[in-house]
Amino acid sequence: MDASNAGSDLGQLAPMTEQLQGRYGQAPAEMLVDGGYAKHEDIVAVAQPEVGCTVYAPVPEPRDPTRDPSQPLPGDPEAIAHWRQRMGTEAGKAIYKERAATSECVNAIARNRGLRHFVVRGLKKVKAVLLWFALAHNLMRAVALRRAAASAPA
Repeated sequence: MDASNAGSDLGQLAPMTEQLQGRYGQAPAEMLVDGGYAKHEDIVAVAQPEVGCTVYAPVPEPRDPTRDPSQPLPGDPEAIAHWRQRMGTEAGKAIYKERAATSECVNAIARNRGLRHFVVRGLKKVKAVLLWFALAHNLMRAVALRRAAASAPA
């Protein structure tokens, strides 16, 4: 995990994938990300055979309302054409809907617990706050899951 002072997530998909690849020795086979990550260059980069990552991210609505967003555009690289087509399928849409119950839930919990603005300055300090928050969140989830498992009927 790394902190960034970029104004959006655009352009963070490839660096995040490189971090994961360096940390675990391989890139994830699939990534479920929000539309802010869907920079075409990043999708192409992580789809390369040496990375081999399939991206699930929404395709932006086209300016022309008559154009089907799941249809490749002339000149689209192969990875972008596949991404557009994948996200137009029922399977792609179903996978993308999982974000609401996974990462968006964690984001909402973080906001509800007061993680809205940082009162520290500098990326190192922000990263420290995020790591402490992630650790606390994971510990609370572990306790809740153990409690649920202990009270479940055998």
